[in-house]
Amino acid sequence: MVAGEVRVPRLGFARIVGRIGLDRVCFVESIQTYSPAKEGGMAKKTTGKKTKRTKADAESMATKQRDISVSEFFAKNRHLLGFDNPRKALLTTVKEAVDNSLDACEEASILPSIEVKIEEITAPPSVQKPGRYRVTITDNGPGIVRKQVENIFGRLLYGSKFHRLKMSRGQQGIGISAAGMYGLMTTGKPMVITTRPKKNKPAHHLELAMDTTKNKPEVTVDVETEDFPEGTGTRVAIEMEAKFFRGKGSVETYLEQTAISNPHCEITFIPPDKAGENPDLAEAAEEVEADDQGVVRTQEFSDRIVYPRTVDELPPETEEIKPHPYGVELGTFLTMINKTEEKQLSGFFRKEFCRVPPSAVKDLTAAASIKGKSYSGSTWIKAMESSDGEKIYTALQDAKLRSPPTDCLSPIGVQQMLAGMLKGVKAEFYTASTRNPAVYRGNPFQIEAAIAFGGKLPGDQQARIIRYANRVPLLYQQSACCAFKSIVDTGWKNYGLQQPRGGAPVGPLVVMIHMASVWVPFTSESKEAIADYDEIRKEMTLALKECGRKLGQYIRRRERMKRDAQKRDVFERYIGEISRACNYLTGTDTQELYDALLTQAKAKTEIADAQLDDEGNFIKDSASRLAKADDVIILDDDGKIQAGDGDTKSKPVIKKKRVTKKTAKKTSKKRTTKTSSKKAAAGLFN
Repeated sequence: MVAGEVRVPRLGFARIVGRIGLDRVCFVESIQTYSPAKEGGMAKKTTGKKTKRTKADAESMATKQRDISVSEFFAKNRHLLGFDNPRKALLTTVKEAVDNSLDACEEASILPSIEVKIEEITAPPSVQKPGRYRVTITDNGPGIVRKQVENIFGRLLYGSKFHRLKMSRGQQGIGISAAGMYGLMTTGKPMVITTRPKKNKPAHHLELAMDTTKNKPEVTVDVETEDFPEGTGTRVAIEMEAKFFRGKGSVETYLEQTAISNPHCEITFIPPDKAGENPDLAEAAEEVEADDQGVVRTQEFSDRIVYPRTVDELPPETEEIKPHPYGVELGTFLTMINKTEEKQLSGFFRKEFCRVPPSAVKDLTAAASIKGKSYSGSTWIKAMESSDGEKIYTALQDAKLRSPPTDCLSPIGVQQMLAGMLKGVKAEFYTASTRNPAVYRGNPFQIEAAIAFGGKLPGDQQARIIRYANRVPLLYQQSACCAFKSIVDTGWKNYGLQQPRGGAPVGPLVVMIHMASVWVPFTSESKEAIADYDEIRKEMTLALKECGRKLGQYIRRRERMKRDAQKRDVFERYIGEISRACNYLTGTDTQELYDALLTQAKAKTEIADAQLDDEGNFIKDSASRLAKADDVIILDDDGKIQAGDGDTKSKPVIKKKRVTKKTAKKTSKKRTTKTSSKKAAAGLFN
């Protein structure tokens, strides 16, 4: 009998019910079981029957075990790759294709020109149900060799970026093939790929599907075609069930943020409502032009949306580096020793690692040596055992080694960040900061931050946060990202902004933060948030504080200018009456007195006419320092950049007199001057 239950005989039940005060009782033939803990007082019928369990032995269990394909696993767990709902699936497909196009173009030293086209094949039957769309992405990259097409688009975990330590957008070799797998699962249509690796030869047209049980592609169509734009490039078309929408987390938002972090790229977006109006973009008459400020911004035409190219230079080329010893674990280290082709330890460290010079090899082998067992750079690797490798690994982790090289990174840069923010965000104050490279787990990384303030940004909402990892926008899982946590940790109240406890700052503010690394520690395979490492959060917070200090100076001095302008308005309101009253009392000329008072009012409130430089300091000539500013852009009231024609005026040089014994005696005496109150009053009205 379970505790809390009451077993009641059927005879004399009403008397017992009245005694215990039960509301509802259910009868059974012989014994009634009631549990007050059950919802509504419903009774639980107990039976004495036992269920039979099937017995399994080792042989029967062994017959059910089999290999699990990678594609089969992700087909069942597609939410891990970002295909958990139709709205997000469309964005993930575009994101993976655009990232691959940008990587290919930059590696081939080609300025990227990408076209993203979304066509609606079947409209959604209702708001809750998805429709059918065809997503087509075309680039002007180097193309793909015919032998590698089916492996790149038809196999998961296949690529060239996983094993190399070099900054790139793609890492795992999953994205575009997973998008094709999702389209095949939802519509049954294969992926269509058209690529031309050489200009003078026809393009290859393939239609392929993925066998998820074997993680292998199945090519159904393989022909050559001339239906492809001039030059080299690749076009991918995927038909899928999805939902198209606009706003936060949409394809349009992703392309806008991609254009900000990649100002060297030109992106043309054809949404479903514009896809049928003018299929041939060459017939479009409109061209992208600069606005009144001379800034080329995103422009929307009747048949397309263009995110123009604002920088005609590619990012700096990155170099592949070897692993750093601090980022290698013991098991990986022992595997590298067993698989290396080098004969001795000195050659092993020289070939397999970076920042391990011969002097460091000498020191760590001496530290690992014990009585009866010594090591050196000439120790033969074949004669070593696993215990010897563990001793050398321990000494290697304790050795003082230089940080890994940073030529493997390609940060956006201050000027390009400002150009991107100026193109995509309408504000009045822009500033950016790039931190020096740092290291986490032996992997080099670099943090960049930018801020846009004021202008037409909403002032009663939380700041808009734009997160990037290797120039790729992160649109989901914001609260789980290290970038968002670093923004929350920054004390924005010190810089003149409001900030609720545990939240982002409130005001007309846009915060952009970018992490560049050879291996970004994402929280999942969908690459939507950066893991919270202490080293990464520290660098992010410092970069935000650098931008925040410049913003705080600008806000405080702008408020001071505003207050003095209000004081001047008050002076100008009453000096006319004062001039007429003085004329009546003393006979002084009214206009002359008015001009004198107005001059005094302007002198006392001259800060209202001042301008701020790139550090928030007051300047008289706007072209003096802003023409050379690298990390700040300030727009005036008309929306134009406060930079002149480049004429710079140096500050006056004050020559100090040489102090000698004679001049020291003369200057030691204090000189006092007396002015009468009458002269001071007369000087006021002069």
